[in-house]
Amino acid sequence: MQLRKVTAASAVVLALAVSVTACGGSKKDDKGSGGGGKISIGIKFDQPGIGQKTPQGYAGFDVDVATYVAGKLGYKPDQIEWKESKSADRETMLQRGDVDFIAASYSITPERQQKVDFAGPYLLAHQDVLLRADDSAIKAPADLNSKKLCSVTGSTSAQNVKDKLAPKAQLQEYPTYSACLTGLQNKAIDALTTDDSILAGYAAQSQFKGKFKLGGFKMTNENYGIGVKKGSDLKAKINKALEEMVSDGSWQKAVTKNFGPAGYKNEPAPKIGDIKS
Repeated sequence: MQLRKVTAASAVVLALAVSVTACGGSKKDDKGSGGGGKISIGIKFDQPGIGQKTPQGYAGFDVDVATYVAGKLGYKPDQIEWKESKSADRETMLQRGDVDFIAASYSITPERQQKVDFAGPYLLAHQDVLLRADDSAIKAPADLNSKKLCSVTGSTSAQNVKDKLAPKAQLQEYPTYSACLTGLQNKAIDALTTDDSILAGYAAQSQFKGKFKLGGFKMTNENYGIGVKKGSDLKAKINKALEEMVSDGSWQKAVTKNFGPAGYKNEPAPKIGDIKS
């Protein structure tokens, strides 16, 4: 009889343990209560003004947006686990569940929407060029003909300009945007092209203050969204948080803080679901 009682008690304990494990689980879509847990967010580590890892921590517009969203989901800043999300890895990281969401200058495209879901958009950026502040020769995309145009290796930005706007532009591929900036400063190249928000972030750095300017050409529309796993209920929660960030003034404050020094003329905050082609 004693043996039976012990065995029955053990069975109850085991059943309870299985039940707790099943309820707690590791399903990342259940985020939103905070508590004593963590939330994992993917950002860029190497884009000043957007997402950058610094000796003091993490900084940039995407970091501010992600921190605000996490707060609305119930997570304090010290409950956020930041993970580097390189452009080529973003869909895979979401599909594998490596992160709960990604805010990393992540443009919403039909191809990406087949693999992941997007909340937002939360910023409308445009492909543009960065020029030396004293350059008065380049006033329109066509003026890039015969000019040395830089972008990072593997980017399609410079090729887009050559294909559609300035067929005689001389493409120069550098390994990083920082290398392009050095070349621009030293007059080894004439212009650097990528999203205007990224360009503004670099130009806003203290060491480059007053040295560069944005062309303001608005050559494409880049709708930045927050990526989540396909079918995740986080999408609706993040959309609500983004709307609140705009309505309470935090969104504009983050834009001014991160891009203001470069004279970035940002678009108004986009409405959720309004994707400009």
